[in-house]
Amino acid sequence: MKDFSEHILDIVQNSIRANANDIGIAVLESKKQNLYQITITDNGKGMDAETLSKVVDPFYTSRTTRKVGLGIPLFKQNAELTGGNMTINSDLGKGTIISAQFILNHLDRLPVGDLGGTYLLLVTANQNINFKITHTTDQGEFNFDTREVKAILGNVPVTEVSVRKFLKEMLQENLNEIGAEC
Repeated sequence: MKDFSEHILDIVQNSIRANANDIGIAVLESKKQNLYQITITDNGKGMDAETLSKVVDPFYTSRTTRKVGLGIPLFKQNAELTGGNMTINSDLGKGTIISAQFILNHLDRLPVGDLGGTYLLLVTANQNINFKITHTTDQGEFNFDTREVKAILGNVPVTEVSVRKFLKEMLQENLNEIGAEC
């Protein structure tokens, strides 16, 4: 993974494969705390203790299409390279919370990438999943909840060209307004 937006996309794909229909993405970006934190929560099938202990091993995967699973191990490695850490909590049948903390000004910290584009892709490619996105900086907080968007749109899908265009602009404007690095 070359940036944070790719890590978010990868971890959320794990949540989707775990049959989650409610996914939270919380990003805390604080120069005052010298911290960049990404937390992803889901209500998917969760993991038992044995699976949870193996998930950071790059040679373990629950997928049958390949024999390695690099997403979570790379997420952990990239956090630790900055002096940060990663934690995973999971309850079988209830869901998973994965959180990684990165030292914001560390030389080895990855670039952020296109967060607005990543959020838009996740929302429009997974219309049956509810996403709650919270992005917090020292300048403010931006909240985006697909339940609210769907209630406003009614029967108009988020994939409608004019809706996608509006969402793309709205996501980027709100991230810019709070001084998010993206």
